This record gives sequence, C-alpha cells and structure tokens, in this order.
Amino acid sequence: MRLFLFSLLIATNLAATPVPDPPREFRASWVATVYNIDWPSKPGLPAKTQKLQLTKILDDAAAWNLNAVILQIRPSGDALYQSKIEPWSAFLSGKEGRSPGYDPLAFAIAGAHERGLELHAWFNPFRPAVAAGKYHPANHVLKKRPSAARTYRGKPWLDPGDPWVREYTLKVIADVVRRYDIDGAHIDDYFYPYPPIGQKCDFPDATTYAAHGNGMDRDAWRRSNSDQFVKAFYATVKQEKPWVKVGISPFGIWRPGHPQGIEAQLDSYAHIYADSRKWLRQGWCDYFAPQLYWRDKPRAQSFTGLLEWWQSQNVKKRHLWPGIATSRIDSTEDPGRPASEIALQVDAARNGHIHWSHKALAQNRGGVHSLLAPRYTEKALVPASPWLGRDVMEAPQLKKISAQQLSWETSGAARFVTVQTLEHGKWKLIAVKPAGKGIISFNRETERIAVRCVDRLGNLGPVALK
Repeated sequence: MRLFLFSLLIATNLAATPVPDPPREFRASWVATVYNIDWPSKPGLPAKTQKLQLTKILDDAAAWNLNAVILQIRPSGDALYQSKIEPWSAFLSGKEGRSPGYDPLAFAIAGAHERGLELHAWFNPFRPAVAAGKYHPANHVLKKRPSAARTYRGKPWLDPGDPWVREYTLKVIADVVRRYDIDGAHIDDYFYPYPPIGQKCDFPDATTYAAHGNGMDRDAWRRSNSDQFVKAFYATVKQEKPWVKVGISPFGIWRPGHPQGIEAQLDSYAHIYADSRKWLRQGWCDYFAPQLYWRDKPRAQSFTGLLEWWQSQNVKKRHLWPGIATSRIDSTEDPGRPASEIALQVDAARNGHIHWSHKALAQNRGGVHSLLAPRYTEKALVPASPWLGRDVMEAPQLKKISAQQLSWETSGAARFVTVQTLEHGKWKLIAVKPAGKGIISFNRETERIAVRCVDRLGNLGPVALK
C-alpha cells in the first residue's frame, strides 16, 4: 500500500510539473558562395562532392546547435538553383550557364529541414558580375539589358535608379519565394557599390538621374532608390508567402557619431546611399542584422555600443540579430583578436546573432567552439514573429513503441516538432525535428517527454505528454 501511494505521489508530481517553453535564440551562419568562400570549396566539382560538402555544413550546424543557415543563392546575377530567368552560377560548375546536375537550393532546403534547421535564401540585388569583360550566356542580365548596367571602378553594377533594374531584381526574388520552401529571404549591404575609403560613391548615373530624378537632390534621390527597393522587397515577399521572413544585413554603422563617439571612414547614409536606420524604423524587414564586425573596445567602433544604439532605433520591435565576425579571430583584418571576443558578443546578443562566416566555425578559429559550447548547451528555437500571425496546430499524436523510444505524427500547418525531456527535475530541449512522422530515442533517466508542433512562424502548438 505504501509503495502504491508513493508511486501515485510521484506520478501526480510529474503530471503537475509544467512544461516550459523551449529556449529561443536565432543562431545562424552565413554560407557565402561568391568566390567559393564557404561552399562549394571550388568551382567545377562533381555534384556528389558538392552535395557531400553541403551536407557537412548542415550536419555541423545541427551538431553545434545552430538553428538556421543563410545560403547565398544569387551572388552576382546568377543562380545556385534551377531558374528560367538567370543562368547557373560559375561558382558551381566552373562555367556560367552550365548546370551542376542537381538543384542545390532544393537539396539545401530538404537537408536543413530534415535537421531542424531553417534555410534562408540570400540574394545580392545589384551586382551582375564580379569582374568586367567575362563571358555571359544570353540569359544573363548584362546580355538581356546591357543599358541597365554602369561601370564603376572597372566593374559592372546594375543601376538602382533604373526602375527596370529594381523590378527585375524583385522578379528574381519573387520567383524563388514562390517556387521554393524557404524560411527567409535575405539581402546584405550592397546597394550602391562601396567607394574608396573616405569618399562618396560617385556612381555614373547621370542619364538615369536626368530621366527619373524629378528635380530631387541627387544624393537624396539615390537614397530614395534604395528605400524604394527595400520597401518593395518586403512587400514582394509577403505577397508571395506572408510567412517567409525578410532579413536585411546592412553595414553596421548607420552614420559616424551615431551613437555619440562612434567613428567610421564610411558613412553608409552619405557614401553608399543606404538609410538603413529608416528601413528598421519603418519595419521593412522581419529581422535586422547589422554587420557589427568590430571588437567591443575601443569605443570608436564598439560592438555593444552599436548594438544598444540599434536596439534604441527598433521602434517596430522587429528581430535584431547582429552579424558577428567570427572570421576575424586571429586574422590579418584584426591581428590578435581572441575567440573570447566572439563569446562576449554572443552573450550581448542572446536574442540572436549570425556568424560570418560558416568557414570560421568549421575551422574552429582560435578554439572558438570551446567557448560557444557552454553557450549553446541545448538546442533553441528561432524566435517567433508575432506580427506575421500564427497557424492553427493540434498536439502531435504520440505512441510509445519501446521502453526508450517514442513515435509521433503531426497534421496541419506544422513545420517542425520540438522534443523536450524531463530528467532529474529539469526540462531540456533535446531535438527539433521535421513535422510529419518521426521517432525519438531517450535515456533511462527520462521521466517525461513533451512534444509540440512549431509552425512556419515559430509559434508553438499544444503539448503532447508521455
């Protein structure tokens, strides 16, 4: 009788133990394809080798408890996916227009979701090529409409002041959002091209300005061109799929002197006509990832000082997930930078952050994994975006199939399921898995298991307990 009452007491206490929400933090890495920075390791590799390399990137991201990968799929007027608009990228096959023999974006999306990772597609809007004078097939933008490009410092650049250019770029982005099951559409810091240090971009757009300037100050007109594109980018993605998150990653300093004491040789507002503060304040994105690639000290480019300033500008309460320069650990760009600097920056940005770039993590620069591991001790969900709504979800159907295995089945709008276990009185998120059917193994010490659906916007459904 005493044993029965004791067992009943334990069962009652377990049933009363509330299941906490899983931890949330955006943890991502940029995977750059331009110049084969991160993937593939060089152009012209066999499809099998490319797939193995990309699979390793996804496996590593999951093993490190990241939850998203931002893959560059349009580095320069080309495509790392099956497109009827633009040619295959030379960074894949070694020759622009030549198929790699598979669809890398489709492969990446399937692989990411299988591992509980989000896949964000990263576009460069206005760079049509990385060098002048190279061969381009007939469906390349420089061949289809050469009048849309200008030459700046010896390289071609699509003119952001040309309405056709903005519409064409949006058409490319809309095509990807429509056809692929991506979780985010992402652009970085290239609008007007970067000028020599300390100078304004003297972009050769006199003809375009004469046709479309409408008497505006030329600098203000250029900024308005960037504004129009960013606003339309957000609207275009939402028109296709409202749940796809829109991300922008601008230069990390809006203007020198903001906040007070910040110095910079580049004034992104005045030199490259990027009013990035306006984009954040207007809510023309779902997440904002300023590239805060500096150390915390000296204060002239302070990571935490800039992060706090951007937080003060975030009046629409969008996600603020700064880019951090893991690649600058012990680098020629920043000699002597210790890995501890990255750990401190992660601590300062626990809502989310993005590592530049994946290669630095893969190389374990400066032993950074030993510092990140205690900060990524368990998996985390991407923070929800309540302004985008939520889907209706039911609790998963659970079935215990052995002493240490449980199966689930979901229905409806779920993207992932979360698996939490209660061990020694503590709940822990042990897995994020694709929705549908699945099996999870657990330890003998596991007292309870909680499984929940997660929709495409990061919202949690009701709990199923076993």
